[in-house]
Amino acid sequence: MAEHPRETLIEFQLSGHCLSTTWNIQMARNESDREDLIREAQGLPDRAEWQVPGEADPVVTGVKRNGSLCLYLGADPVYQFDQEGRLRRAYVAGFLYRTQGDTLARIYRERTETETTLVRHDLDTGELDAFLTSMTNRLQVLRDELANGRATLLRSVERDPLAGLPDFLTLIDETLDAAPVLAPAIPGRDI
Repeated sequence: MAEHPRETLIEFQLSGHCLSTTWNIQMARNESDREDLIREAQGLPDRAEWQVPGEADPVVTGVKRNGSLCLYLGADPVYQFDQEGRLRRAYVAGFLYRTQGDTLARIYRERTETETTLVRHDLDTGELDAFLTSMTNRLQVLRDELANGRATLLRSVERDPLAGLPDFLTLIDETLDAAPVLAPAIPGRDI
């Protein structure tokens, strides 16, 4: 099954019949299908690529048209927030995570020769705490490097060149201060 960075075709085999659906996930599934975000990420009209000390790959900070922050710390991890700075979705260690409002669901595919099954695991309290602690630590380091001028701007795209880039430092601060940490559950996706 071919994958596109913005769409994933998920097939289910039921009694010999193949049902398929396409979901617009808008996150790359693995490093090999990651697009050049600065050149191609039309969903992030304001975006910047940074070389950040301690990060092996460039970091991309972007803002969607609705004002929500997206952070790409290399190909993995990726964090997407809502307009209030609450976590909506993440891609970490090869897994897609999606908010359920009070926890995160870890979603992955199990494949056999005849079928692909989408599996969902809701994180328990310990798993959620570990995930959020790791995310917060990464965001804090990124915030500190930007604040102290140690991150080097490599490339950027601005929606309005006269207005310049958004204040990514403030957006990261809002994310670190968000309460609750998780956005409301994403509707319409019962997996």
